[in-house]
Amino acid sequence: MSGCGKDLSPEILNRHTAGSHSRIGRREKQPVTMGCGMSTEEREGKARNEEIENQLKRDRMQQRNEIKMLLLGAGESGKSTILKQMKLIHEGGYSRDERESFKEIIFSNTVQSMRVILEAMESLELPLEDQRMEYHVQTIFMQPAQIEGDVLPPEVGNAIEALWRDRGVQECFKRSREYQLNDSARYYFDNIARIAAPDYMPNDQDVLRSRVKTTGITETTFIIGDLTYRMFDVGGQRSERKKWIHCFENVTTILFLVAISEYDQLLFEDETVNRMQEALTLFDSICNSRWFIKTSIILFLNKIDRFKEKLPVSPMKNYFPDYEGGDDYAAACDYILNRFVSLNQHETKQIYTHFTCATDTTQIRFVMAAVNDIIIQENLLAVHRFYTQRLWYHQGSKPAANSKRTVQHHGEPHAGDERCPATMDGSQVTASLMARLCGDLVTVVRQMAMAH
Repeated sequence: MSGCGKDLSPEILNRHTAGSHSRIGRREKQPVTMGCGMSTEEREGKARNEEIENQLKRDRMQQRNEIKMLLLGAGESGKSTILKQMKLIHEGGYSRDERESFKEIIFSNTVQSMRVILEAMESLELPLEDQRMEYHVQTIFMQPAQIEGDVLPPEVGNAIEALWRDRGVQECFKRSREYQLNDSARYYFDNIARIAAPDYMPNDQDVLRSRVKTTGITETTFIIGDLTYRMFDVGGQRSERKKWIHCFENVTTILFLVAISEYDQLLFEDETVNRMQEALTLFDSICNSRWFIKTSIILFLNKIDRFKEKLPVSPMKNYFPDYEGGDDYAAACDYILNRFVSLNQHETKQIYTHFTCATDTTQIRFVMAAVNDIIIQENLLAVHRFYTQRLWYHQGSKPAANSKRTVQHHGEPHAGDERCPATMDGSQVTASLMARLCGDLVTVVRQMAMAH
C-alpha cells in the first residue's frame, strides 16, 4: 500500500476511527456549552448559591453589630422607664402627639393614687384632719378608673390639691409601705396645679414617671455608635414571666433591674412575699439558668433616690436581720450589692452592676454609655478567646483553668471605691483594651502560622 508501508489491523483501525469520532464529537458540542463548560441551569444554580452565601455573610455581619438585650426584673422595678429613657436619649424624644397621648395615663395615675391613699386611710383608721375635706373625698371616689379627655376636670384638680395638704393624708402617705401605692404619687401631687392647667402638656419627667402595667413583650430599637440595640421589655409580675421564654434565643445581654427602695414592701400579686426577696429569687434563677451561661448580665440596682429617703425612717434590719449598717446609705447599698452578686454560681461569669435612678436622664445617659463599652469589650474578649482556642487546638494544649470570679460595679455609693474599675468609665479603657487584644490576636495568629 502506498504511503503507509504496511496494512493496519482491524483492531488498530477501529481504535483510530473511534478516537477520531470522539474528538470530532467534542468539537461539535462546544457551541452548545457556549465555551464555559456549564449549562444555563448550572449557571443559574451557581448564581443562586452565591447570592445565598452573600446574604448569609450579610446576616452574620448584621448579627455581629446587633445587640439583643433582654430587660428583666420583678414588677415595678423600672424596666419600662429605661425604655422611655432610650427614646429620649437616642430617638430624639417624644413628639407633641405622643406627649398628648400620655395625658390620660398621667391623669389616671394621679387620681388613682389619691384614691388608694383614701382607701388606705379607712383600713388604717387614719382620719382627715379637716372634715370639710369630705366633699373632695367624694369627688375622687366618683371618678372612673380611666380618666379620659385632654384636660383634667378642675374640680378633680382642686380636690387633689386640697387633700394633699391635709395632715391625715400626709400621715397615710408616710405609711405607704403598708399598702400598694404608685411610686410617682408624690411627684404628681406636688405638680397637680400644673397638671390640672387647661394648657397642660406633659414634660419628660411626667412621661418617665407615668405607669402602665406591661403585659406581653415590648420591643424598642435604637442605635449607639455602630451597634443596633433591640431591647425587649417583658412583664415583671409573676403572671407575665412565662412569656420570657420567647426572648431567650441569641440574647447578647441581660439587663436586670431591682427596685432597692422596695426592701420594706410586699408584692402586688402576693402580699405575703417581700419584694426584695422576690427579686433575689428571680435573679438567682436568671443568673444561674442554663439559658444564660454565656450571657453577660448587667445589674441595675434602681430607685436609689427613694432608697436614700426611706433608710432613716424604715430600718432595713427590720426586714433583713443580718444587716448591721444602720441607716448608712453606702453600707446599705454594699449589703444589697453583695446579696445579689453572691448568688452567682459560675466562677468565671462576670456581673456588671450600677446603682441607678431610672428617672434621671443624665445619669442613665452615662450608664448606658458604660453599658455600651461593656458590650464592646465582651465582643472583643469573645474574639480573643476564639483565636486563642484555635491556637490551643493547633498546639494540642490547653490553658490553666482560671476560676477567678470578677464583679465590676459603679454608682454613687462607691464613687471612690477601689473596687469600682475604670472599665465602667468608657472609651479610654475600651481603646486600651482593644489595643491590647489586637496585639494579643496578632501574636496568636503568628503562633498559629508557625504551628502549621
